[in-house]
Amino acid sequence: MARTAGETNRKKLHSYYDYSLLFLTLFLVCFGLVMIYSTSSYNAQRLYGDATYYLSKQALLGGAGILIMLFVSKVDYRAYISKTPLIRIKPVTILYFLCILLQIAVIIFGEETKGAKRWLQIGSISFQPSELSKIAVILMTAYIVQLAPRRLDKIWGFIRVVFIIAPLLLLVISENFSTGLIIGIIMVAICFVASKKKAYFILSGLVMGALASLMIFFVDFRSDRVDAWINVETHEKGYQILQGLYAIASGGVFGKGLGESMQKLGFIPESHNDMIFSVICEELGLFGAVALILLFILLLWRIFIIAINAPDLFGGLVATGVLAHIASQVLINIAVVTSTIPSTGIPLPFISYGGSSLMVILFEIGIVLSISNQIKAQR
Repeated sequence: MARTAGETNRKKLHSYYDYSLLFLTLFLVCFGLVMIYSTSSYNAQRLYGDATYYLSKQALLGGAGILIMLFVSKVDYRAYISKTPLIRIKPVTILYFLCILLQIAVIIFGEETKGAKRWLQIGSISFQPSELSKIAVILMTAYIVQLAPRRLDKIWGFIRVVFIIAPLLLLVISENFSTGLIIGIIMVAICFVASKKKAYFILSGLVMGALASLMIFFVDFRSDRVDAWINVETHEKGYQILQGLYAIASGGVFGKGLGESMQKLGFIPESHNDMIFSVICEELGLFGAVALILLFILLLWRIFIIAINAPDLFGGLVATGVLAHIASQVLINIAVVTSTIPSTGIPLPFISYGGSSLMVILFEIGIVLSISNQIKAQR
């Protein structure tokens, strides 16, 4: 019996899996571990008597994050907005309200560090609930928008999304403005992509910019950061940025060589954290810095390809949210290190030390890989 054209076409289709994205992610994680050891070994030996103290902790969490990423990549991403047989509440709703409860717990029980409460301690484990909130906002915003995408053609549809996300966003901003900024960017990016009308985003951007300015200039420690940025050479709080600029300048084109940084030897405080890009510039030079930026561009390109080829609107919007998250953190971190914008605590994805941030981003990459796995490609 002759096969129909439809049967022939179905035979030619197979599930796609973006191995390019997977390998880029694994490479960035491994490169991050190398740079964490390079930047932290001196201080780790001095403070803890173990040069691999920070490396071993990050490697353990990074390994766990990779396993989680691989597992999540094989779970259908649509399960997050589907009711389960046991619980008649969608997982995305459970996650959203869980994050609200965790943020409230941070405000009440959280550990105060540098004047802000951002960490929860459970036994010997500490983590930042605000990092988990990024996943919740990506999934919840994408879910709300895909229910009625045409509502976003008017500003009231956008305000509706903001109203739903606002409780979690405000809780995060109250203790962690920089993470709240990233969450706001994620929410706006998803709505912007889904909307056919773009003009009202200009007005929305101006309003949000004005609100952000009020939160910066009317809070002492944030306004101090602006003063330090303007007067980086003379302000007492400009020391870290100034040392980072010295590191970038001394690296030249090809750098001093891996492990040969001088600024990491106590000049740049906690150089394995948010300022790690400056040490990369010093040790690997302009060549290494540009190569790393190109790797991030390739990673974002693969996520973009998955977003535009996603089998449904929800998948495309989730991939867009992950892209906005990673892109905004890379841009803001590098801008801070190069003193292009005032200092704020944003880690460099995959590279900076921090288990909560790394595991959340790997979870997000797992979801994007899951979306890619649902794309049907021709053989």
